[in-house]
Amino acid sequence: MSHLFLLSMYFRELHVFTANFSAQVTFYREVLELDIVTISTERASFRIGSSLLVLQKKDGATPYHIAINIPANKIKEALHWLRSRVAVLPHNEQDIHDFCNWNAKAIYFYDNDANIIEFIARKNLKNETPLPFSSSCLLEISEIGLPVMHIENTYKQLCNMVSVDIYDGNFDIFCAIGNEYGMFICIHKQRKKWYPTSTIAYASNFWVRLEEKEKTYYLEFTDGELKEKHRNGPNSL
Repeated sequence: MSHLFLLSMYFRELHVFTANFSAQVTFYREVLELDIVTISTERASFRIGSSLLVLQKKDGATPYHIAINIPANKIKEALHWLRSRVAVLPHNEQDIHDFCNWNAKAIYFYDNDANIIEFIARKNLKNETPLPFSSSCLLEISEIGLPVMHIENTYKQLCNMVSVDIYDGNFDIFCAIGNEYGMFICIHKQRKKWYPTSTIAYASNFWVRLEEKEKTYYLEFTDGELKEKHRNGPNSL
């Protein structure tokens, strides 16, 4: 399957829930050294390159998979930077995961909510930098996990809301929908677990503001269903 697309989808704002709000704020502010954009007693937003990550306090929240793009030439520096801060998640005793078919390499780790966070260096994006690796090298949120029961139905729902295509996979167990700047990692939640830990893939609720073809869309994943969300005001996301 070709991975070259004329259209690009960007995740500009990702809103997720946390049962450990204070611990998560500490993690993203002090461990990953992200800049806080806004903060209150139950909500905080962090700048990740051209994206915004919003954490909302909610009892009983379940984990996510989230990927963040980094410069294509910084995977080894990113690993060194992370090792002094978190426990990196290996696979087959390797800390750097080589995805040859995606022309990319990645590193995985947990945050304080047991969300699986991924730093991914995609060579196709040609976004190299000479600067030393730091939190300023986190370029954008590029993936959000989407565990569902019916991948094909979810793909059709998504196509009815925004122009997307399949990046990799199929409707059986795994389907990456979108492009290298913004991708829904859609998996069958009863037939596949999250890589590389083989942990349960929860259908955790989230909201996302995305841009595609200079248009802005608000999508909501609630109770295992993806639908368009109508923005009611400045605090709705």
